[in-house]
Amino acid sequence: MTDEWRGWREAAQAALYGDEGFYRSPVRSPEGPAGHFRTSVHASPLFAGAVARLLTGIARELDTGTVALVDVGAGRGELLTGVLDVLAARPDGPDVTPYAVEVAARPPGLDPRIEWCAEPPAGVTGLLFANEWLDNVPVEVAEADAEGVPRYVEVRTSDGAERPGAPVTGADAAWLERWWPLSAPGERAEIGRPRDAAWAGAVGSLTAGLAVAVDYAHGRDARPPFGTLTGFRGGREVRAVPDGSCDLTAHVALDACAAAVTEAVAEAGIDASTELTDQRAALRRLGVGGDRPPLTLATTDPAAYVTALAAAGEAAELTARGGLGDFGWLLHRVGLPEPG
Repeated sequence: MTDEWRGWREAAQAALYGDEGFYRSPVRSPEGPAGHFRTSVHASPLFAGAVARLLTGIARELDTGTVALVDVGAGRGELLTGVLDVLAARPDGPDVTPYAVEVAARPPGLDPRIEWCAEPPAGVTGLLFANEWLDNVPVEVAEADAEGVPRYVEVRTSDGAERPGAPVTGADAAWLERWWPLSAPGERAEIGRPRDAAWAGAVGSLTAGLAVAVDYAHGRDARPPFGTLTGFRGGREVRAVPDGSCDLTAHVALDACAAAVTEAVAEAGIDASTELTDQRAALRRLGVGGDRPPLTLATTDPAAYVTALAAAGEAAELTARGGLGDFGWLLHRVGLPEPG
């Protein structure tokens, strides 16, 4: 990659998704994202089981024989594979048309039923699920200068050095004013407009069903004062350097994404509702609670007790406060009645 000064959005786009980028180069990341960071999908098969239950419920509401499952930011297809495995053991489960939306090449040996595509398929009916996708949608970074004026942050590709750029203006300035105001010198923000647009576009691909975004998140009343941009490599957090050698991620203003969808569907005249919650609450609704099995089971069925205890430990990790349980879940029901 060339050594030049660029805004963070352009630099991250090349570093993650360029020909030599982190997500596309088999040389830089042959093991895929799972080799560098741990998501809920990798933490436990209980997560895929919860998504399978969510999909089954949506299929019942839609009252259709075949339902789509669109995994946006599919990695190596781990979530889709897990959901298909769960449904294969349930004879009453829905027929599923699975789509993996990913910029990287299709991995060898993937279930042939999974359609690999670069964009969400248009006009589908079912469940669109985006687990830790939006945090990898590149955005500009802004920092307030000595006078409190927000300026774009420019970054050098080779080493991640930064310098102040031009003042933030236009639609980016309006977004900051609405969602992440900066005033004190040194305060930083990630300008989430590209994520708002990306999520509104993904939700808009559904004819009917449920769209879910799961990600690191924060709300307007509790934005981090110095931003959240960071890197991951080999399972460890590292300094963010846009040279293609590491993942680049920043937490998501899911409240802004929610508003973008609400405004888009209102303009289009589409019937949709929105909910913003956390993973702990969402997974508990789907039967993942983390409660330990009763000790009496250890006496009556020791093997079942050990299995249940292991599952409880995995569920506890998925729902832990201060950990995965704090992930934001943004849900949009499209063309469906309000849930009971």
